[in-house]
Amino acid sequence: ITNSEGAECSAGYGSVLLANSHGFVGSYASSSYSLSVSPIALDSQNGGMQRDYWYSVKRKFHELDSPEKIGQEAARRTVRRLGSRAITTQEVPVVFDPETAKGLLGHISSAVSGYSLYKGASFLLGQLGKSIASDLVTVIDDGRLAGGLGSRPFDGEGLPTRKNLVVDKGVLSSYMLDTYSGRKLGMASTGNASRSVGENPSVGATNLFLSPGSYSPEEILKSMKRGLFVTDLIGFGVNLVTGDYSRGAVGFWVENGELTHPVEEVTIAGNLQQILKDIEMVGNDLEFRGRLASPTVKIRKMMVAGH
Repeated sequence: ITNSEGAECSAGYGSVLLANSHGFVGSYASSSYSLSVSPIALDSQNGGMQRDYWYSVKRKFHELDSPEKIGQEAARRTVRRLGSRAITTQEVPVVFDPETAKGLLGHISSAVSGYSLYKGASFLLGQLGKSIASDLVTVIDDGRLAGGLGSRPFDGEGLPTRKNLVVDKGVLSSYMLDTYSGRKLGMASTGNASRSVGENPSVGATNLFLSPGSYSPEEILKSMKRGLFVTDLIGFGVNLVTGDYSRGAVGFWVENGELTHPVEEVTIAGNLQQILKDIEMVGNDLEFRGRLASPTVKIRKMMVAGH
């Protein structure tokens, strides 16, 4: 480690009071604390630099990881990227670590948003009650999760928050709606209205997570004869209307279940409809670091474009 892009510490506390024209009046208080650091390491093999980061975010200050633990993990993640190189283009299994797997959840969240649906801008339009993913996939949005950063007693319209089963063993069970988008679709709100002061409500997830499976991350990696382990994603090449997916990726090449060398300058591509159905292993390492959370996930195959 030769330098740092900096470390950050934040603390926030606030109160929300909402009154509407239907006679609802309610209030709640919330807090959040975070620590993060982004080290830089000199890569002597190619004369460049590598960077990574790590962080902790909690509702309560005493629940944060220690600065030492965060710094050590950030340094480990940075140093392991030294000596990165590209690979040839091929179709192989791809494993997303928990931080990158959250990106898949974010795409699901956008696709089941009432605003995307009533505008016809979602690849999941008309899929309610149908299988849209592997039966290993259960996605929950829980507005009452204890300690959750998105937890609150009521949403931006004053309706009670709740635990919504969005995907149940691969079947799309619920959209995420506020009153307006629900009315557009002929459905009731799911308690997912989100708003800032002075703005109209929109739709937002509360605490959205992929339910953990039974495999350890080590078991998932060992299941791969050869493939890519993704630890960072770059850009946003996702079309929510068609489901087409293409993003820059950083990670490690896997041979016979072992990490062989770090990888960069590759693009992973596919279609979200097929990617979700090709999930063949889900890890047991679910941990919340924000409003979205996922364990390690293995995709049966994706196109990895390199040199």
